[in-house]
Amino acid sequence: MAFSIKKAAVLGSGVMGSGIAAHLANVGIPVLLLDIVPKELTKEESAKGLSLEDKAVRNRMANSALARLLKQKPAPLTHKDRLSYISIGNLEDDLEKLSEVDWIIEVVVENLDVKKKMFEQVDQYRKKGSIVSSNTSGISVNAMAEGRSEDFQKHFLGTHFFNPPRYLKLLEIIPTEKTNAEVLTNMKQYSEDVLGKGVVIAKDTPNFIANRIGTYGLLVTVREMLKGGYSIGEVDSITGTLIGRPKSATFRTLDVVGLDTFIHVANNVYDQVDGEEKQVFEVPEFMRKMHENGWLGSKSGQGFYLKKGKDILELNPETFEYGPRKSLKTPGIEMAKQVKGTAQKMKALVYSEDKAGKLLWDIMAPVLAISAELLGGIADDIVSIDNAMKWGFGWRLGPFETWDAIGVEKSVQKMEEQGIQVPSRVKEMLEAGNNSFYKEIDGKRCYFSNGEYIEIIRNPKVIDLQQLKKEGKVLKKNSGANLIDLGDGVLLLEFQSPNNAIGFDIIQMINYAIDETEKNYKGLVIGNQGKNFCVGANLAMILMAAQDDDAFEINMVVRQFQQAMMRIKYSEKPVVAAPFGMTLGGGAEVCLPCAHIQASMETYIGLVETGVGLIPGGGGNKELFLKLLNDIPNGMELDLQKIANRVFETIAMAKVSTSAEEGRENHFLNDRDGISVNGDHLLYDAKQAVLTLHDQGYKPPVRRKIPVTGETGYATLLLGAEAMHLSGYISDHDMKIAKKLAYVIAGGKLPFGTEVDEQYLLDLEREAFLSLIAEPKSQQRMQHMLMKGKPLRN
Repeated sequence: MAFSIKKAAVLGSGVMGSGIAAHLANVGIPVLLLDIVPKELTKEESAKGLSLEDKAVRNRMANSALARLLKQKPAPLTHKDRLSYISIGNLEDDLEKLSEVDWIIEVVVENLDVKKKMFEQVDQYRKKGSIVSSNTSGISVNAMAEGRSEDFQKHFLGTHFFNPPRYLKLLEIIPTEKTNAEVLTNMKQYSEDVLGKGVVIAKDTPNFIANRIGTYGLLVTVREMLKGGYSIGEVDSITGTLIGRPKSATFRTLDVVGLDTFIHVANNVYDQVDGEEKQVFEVPEFMRKMHENGWLGSKSGQGFYLKKGKDILELNPETFEYGPRKSLKTPGIEMAKQVKGTAQKMKALVYSEDKAGKLLWDIMAPVLAISAELLGGIADDIVSIDNAMKWGFGWRLGPFETWDAIGVEKSVQKMEEQGIQVPSRVKEMLEAGNNSFYKEIDGKRCYFSNGEYIEIIRNPKVIDLQQLKKEGKVLKKNSGANLIDLGDGVLLLEFQSPNNAIGFDIIQMINYAIDETEKNYKGLVIGNQGKNFCVGANLAMILMAAQDDDAFEINMVVRQFQQAMMRIKYSEKPVVAAPFGMTLGGGAEVCLPCAHIQASMETYIGLVETGVGLIPGGGGNKELFLKLLNDIPNGMELDLQKIANRVFETIAMAKVSTSAEEGRENHFLNDRDGISVNGDHLLYDAKQAVLTLHDQGYKPPVRRKIPVTGETGYATLLLGAEAMHLSGYISDHDMKIAKKLAYVIAGGKLPFGTEVDEQYLLDLEREAFLSLIAEPKSQQRMQHMLMKGKPLRN
């Protein structure tokens, strides 16, 4: 029988427990959330005349957690309706319900005795063969399972989710000595395929992989800051995006995590290791004092940083006063900014002889050394360690990839000159003539292990576009896009312009891709593996043409974009869009006419043109209208005005979904479109969608006339906008945009219910777009967006 989890239970409804329950609900798993029974009534409960025996009181903890899930930012749920997948109870009255579930996840307080008592009860109620796991961040999983039944021990492991569970990719799975090998294999595959996680198998050691190395790196950074007399802001200015780490860098990250959480994690290692590593895990005195003061970071309103009005101030660790935030400016930093790619930036900076280079080297060298030292102890291979740091801490390059980037031979020489202990396995690798941890052999990416290079085995659902390019699978390319052979008769159109913004080059490649697909292939996927799917049209190019009063060029570009979208829609072979991340403006317009949308769960889709003083110009108004029109079930009365109102509101307010599921609610996706939980599997799922459509004998949609609301609908659409304008909620220019948008959606001054062809609506849309782009206030909005990255309300 195939492995499946039909129902789960989460024990403990704190931030982490409720977050895990929410993520299970997001992927469609019904989950029972249990917590302790309160010992005292709240004032509100007393006022209602409740007693400690009332169910509402006994389930208070879990019930409060549900209320928090709807308020938390970022949202733990992909849609508020997902809350219905979570049922609640308590750890006294409802333990017998554990016999109904396939997976029990313990997320109670980080105390071994408490956990052992919990598992003693779980063992009495669970059904044979059900998985039991602990979400511990560092307590020994072997110790937790001691004394439990044989079946419990075979089905028990650690499952360390990273917070917040919906958004952070890493899941560390920690087997015990008695975990059944098949259970481990099944849970790894299930966690990747169903939960959408990046899984690493960790050893049962203090803090496992990511927190062990990540916390070590953070504490080394603090040590070097104090030793070198750098400020908190100066450290953050070089330990963030410059070296491929999150924008929050070091101390802003600590503020987000919470100093109390960080100290707990650090102490856990300190108590269990010896030697030099133990010294590093001793939390500095000033951080302990911050903890005593309650300066824990974001949750307490101040930490390493304090926001005062619009200013962000940094803490001086010596005086405990806050002052202006500083940043390092050195020749090495300037040189690193000039080179392309994280690897080259890191290499340029780490060997620069200035203040920034010295600090970065002093931070990085010990982390590389400890990663190699711990190899075998915390994980079996370097790939697991690298992936853990990338997926859990947001590093673009893991420790061993970093080592390759800066040059293993050169860095080892420098380490030895400075008396840094280089692990013997690294020196032996170099002595054997191997000077990198990773290597391409016969077109396969391999990693070094025990004297040889071993091929990295990926989940077959992971398609690596960089690898396909190396294998010569690019059929055609230009400055904005690549056309890549995905195999099995499917092509992929990959945008690769800055921010994947759509310009002439991408439009040309769309036309070429459709031609090639219709002639020789089964279908086409439009997708990429950049930061975002597509943030819209090339705004800078459009603004430049507008400022030059080049209406002819803008008209030509918009017309060509519209025609390319129509080619996607009416292609003889299926075209599937694979959006993820920001899918805005023109990015959404590329998706809407496709035969199928296979969206990542984290897709933020919307037609946002009103924010830059425009309306959609590539057919987005028409296609969103049609998406709603086509979603009306057969036999159900058609309310044309209601559909027009919905489209107008969505576009006028520049609504952007906070998930693919919300995108479905906003009608950018329909019920037939797919959602991929694991972003790494998105292109694979899109490719499968193409093959399925092809095998079903795909036929393009039949061109048909579209009913519009006309003149009366136009007046109705403007009623709400005029009320907002009179109340001062929207500006004169907002009103001008609203009128143009309403005119396009209503289909102009025609009688209600008139049927028009698509080209008529596209012409209306293009005319409105061209008239707005000539407006000085729209140009100001575009300029502001390009310079500031946020909309201007003028």
